[in-house]
Amino acid sequence: MKRKQGMLLLAAVIMTLMLHGCIGNGRGAQNTSDDVIQIGLIKLVENGAFIDMREGFTARMRELGYSEDQLVIDYRNAGGDTGTLHTICQAMVSAGKDLVVTIATPPTQAFVNLESDIPVFFISVSNPVQAGIMSDMATPDRLATGTSNAIPIGEMFTLADRLTPGINTYGFIYSAGEINAVMTIESAKAFIAANGLEYREVVVTASSEVQQAAQSLVGQVDALFIPNDSMVQSAIAQVAEVAREAGIPVYGASAVMVADGAFATISIDDQTIGAITADMVHEYLSGTSIEDIPGITVSEFTMVINRTTADAIGVELPDDVLATAVMLD
Repeated sequence: MKRKQGMLLLAAVIMTLMLHGCIGNGRGAQNTSDDVIQIGLIKLVENGAFIDMREGFTARMRELGYSEDQLVIDYRNAGGDTGTLHTICQAMVSAGKDLVVTIATPPTQAFVNLESDIPVFFISVSNPVQAGIMSDMATPDRLATGTSNAIPIGEMFTLADRLTPGINTYGFIYSAGEINAVMTIESAKAFIAANGLEYREVVVTASSEVQQAAQSLVGQVDALFIPNDSMVQSAIAQVAEVAREAGIPVYGASAVMVADGAFATISIDDQTIGAITADMVHEYLSGTSIEDIPGITVSEFTMVINRTTADAIGVELPDDVLATAVMLD
């Protein structure tokens, strides 16, 4: 009798172990309510857009029911230094994070290229395929997926022609080290060539060079276009000041650039794109394999205009623009 009871107990233990070992691919499905999920969140630099993306991600995770006791986010900022960025990425691997969230292209590339077994969920990568992060947006194949913020180049220059007609020459300021910015500028050059316009460009290697780059373009261009470049964006206030004094408009790739003094943009909402990535993380933590979570291109754009800058450079905005645009002061 005792032997029979022992066999039944052993069978129950084995069945329990089997059940715990046969739960799906998503990391979250393996957790109990007592588990703590460790997330690494990585930025190359700090700027207003990235702060909004981070806050959008964090707020949405809390909305989804992940308390501070259940989910710990280890936030790291590389301060614009690529060497520090790689050190941070390696530290996340060594710490054995459950997953990593990256903001923009450079941190995403840096982490994915380590080829660790830690999944990556990115926020706001303009072209994940060309950046080598995934082969196809529909089928993640490098343990990485997330949200893309493709810049609407045609709409951007159409807006510029509508608000400030007569622009013949654009000035570009960007970093050659940020593939997202390079690809956006290539698209801008193609648009300009197809429409009989001209451009001047200054390539910078540090944010300390941005103000001087803007000053060097004054007198040579009718407007400035600043792409989705984290290095240049960190100094956008200086660019805006130089442009205001020269009476020329600055069109930026994000609403935060406009908040910091650029004239106008057509862009996504940064908090929204962070929240969408949080939804993807939740799907993974709920048991879905990352290979079954396609990348998402966010394409809900909003016209954003800085009223103070418009007044400073002498632009009178049409009534229909005032009625539809988000106006910042």
